[in-house]
Amino acid sequence: MSPNNIPAKGKWFPSHQGKIETGSTSIQNALLNLNAPIYMINVDNELTAVSGGSAILGAMPPSTDIFENIPATDLLAYAPPLPLENLGDPSFKARHGLKYPYIAGAMANGITSTEMVKAMAQNGMMGFFGAGGLSLSNVEDAIFTVKQHLNIDTVLPSHGGGNSHLHSSVLSNSAAAGNESAIIGNQKVLSDSVSPQAWGFNLIHSHGDPDLEMAVVNLYLKHGVHSISAAAFMQITLPLVYFRLKGITRNMEGRIITPNRIIAKVSRIEVARQFFSPPPEKLVNGLLDMGLITPHEADLAPHIPMAQDLTAEADSGGHTDNRPAIALLPTLLALKNEFNAKHQYPEPLCVGLAGGIATPESAAAAFQMGAAYILTGSINQSCLESGTSDVVRALLCQAEQADVAMAPAADMFEIGARVQVLKRGTMFAVRAEKLYHIYKTYDSFEAVPPNLRQEIEEKYLQSGFEQKWQETEAFFKVRNPKELERAEKDPRHKMSLVFRSYLGLSSRWGIAGDPARRMDYQIWCGPAMGAFNQWVKGTFLEGPAHRRVADIALNLLVGASVSTRAGWLRSQGITLPMGCGTFRPMERGVLNAYL
Repeated sequence: MSPNNIPAKGKWFPSHQGKIETGSTSIQNALLNLNAPIYMINVDNELTAVSGGSAILGAMPPSTDIFENIPATDLLAYAPPLPLENLGDPSFKARHGLKYPYIAGAMANGITSTEMVKAMAQNGMMGFFGAGGLSLSNVEDAIFTVKQHLNIDTVLPSHGGGNSHLHSSVLSNSAAAGNESAIIGNQKVLSDSVSPQAWGFNLIHSHGDPDLEMAVVNLYLKHGVHSISAAAFMQITLPLVYFRLKGITRNMEGRIITPNRIIAKVSRIEVARQFFSPPPEKLVNGLLDMGLITPHEADLAPHIPMAQDLTAEADSGGHTDNRPAIALLPTLLALKNEFNAKHQYPEPLCVGLAGGIATPESAAAAFQMGAAYILTGSINQSCLESGTSDVVRALLCQAEQADVAMAPAADMFEIGARVQVLKRGTMFAVRAEKLYHIYKTYDSFEAVPPNLRQEIEEKYLQSGFEQKWQETEAFFKVRNPKELERAEKDPRHKMSLVFRSYLGLSSRWGIAGDPARRMDYQIWCGPAMGAFNQWVKGTFLEGPAHRRVADIALNLLVGASVSTRAGWLRSQGITLPMGCGTFRPMERGVLNAYL
């Protein structure tokens, strides 16, 4: 469309009489100048963008001396500034001490590593350590490492009560300033460079092993981990309620202070309802009877939600229901509004989006639909800070959108739960599917046809079934002896435990880069990985050598702002020249100019 055919939206007044840069270059530069407005004008019959000067939107006011001697040009479109700090929900960012509304999601077995958590926190964003699948001692080591990375010391609790060694006390809500320190919860910030809230750990639902779930919660309470990413929960559990309520109190102004925060990942509305509701009364009373919480903490439970923040998990890597984001997010946003109105919580509920976010356009779409924040997973696994092997990073960098498949999950194998994994360069998805089919078809491994048994032992287990059972038995003697009791009575369950052993080890083989198990790598991955690889093709981010989690996050956020502002111009009738409104990754030294 010619600039002459675009209706004027007002008048633009130049600040000086110098030469104006015209054409597509002016438009792209203006879109990138996120802290300044964009004025679209007609210069010599060419669509042009400027950021200086001033404008009047709508009809001109009655003539005054101010406008008499200033040449005015028709204003064809206008876009306000959109710095990264303006993306997302301000209440969510304030709650977690974030500059930007971006989370690196918790990928299990330490794939979302301590280094990744550190990088996100130091750049004004949030990362959750991937504690799922790790031993308690490994998780505890990771807590100490993260606190060391972020210069946070643990402060001994200062108040008494039942189980006082697990209490959290909120002595101050101020961040450290200058050389002074601040205490939030039971952690002391020794530096003002990182918010004490801007990090967390994963809590994955332990199906069939509630003791493990409680042990992890006890560990978090003991060491002052105040933010958790709750994943794979189908209902609220006792350990979750314990974490949420421990240390809850009222300050001197009567405001409820909840030192422990839950960000829940859900894809089903019935689960979201539970997290947006107050803690279940039955579980609260159970904790009170056990002496794990005080009467004061129990009395405050009805006034808070289980989770103030909820991540709508769409078509993601790992555990997923493959929900389309464009349907899931609006549904959960409507639920958020319903529960905000119903319960009138002191702080507003927020909903973010995960699954499929890997390009500026997808990030922009999430924010435009109302997401309080975005959460990424698959793309972070290909970064240098991730806790996986170089061979897995290389495979992920080659992935296309169709290179993913669904496979049985190790932790909920018997009930048919599934995870999304990379299928390119590995046979895991096919092999895991065959094991699940065998489990559903036969009552025991001995009932499996001999030729099929031989294939499983030679190619999958790489040992005799009984030898593998002995290894599995030794593991569950330590991890969960109840499983062995059931296996003694049920040969099919015995077979299931051995198959689960293969599924569980397959992710660790990939993390270790075990060359002997190359075809068995289980690599959690969603189609976002392919979209990301397409976006970064031909840039410094194409290969794994320069992929860093914070650089990728900031490129996505800058791109989201550019894409959003381009959309505002299009909605006013502007047809942007080819290439304008798109954003290509920039190295950090260049990108910093636009932050």
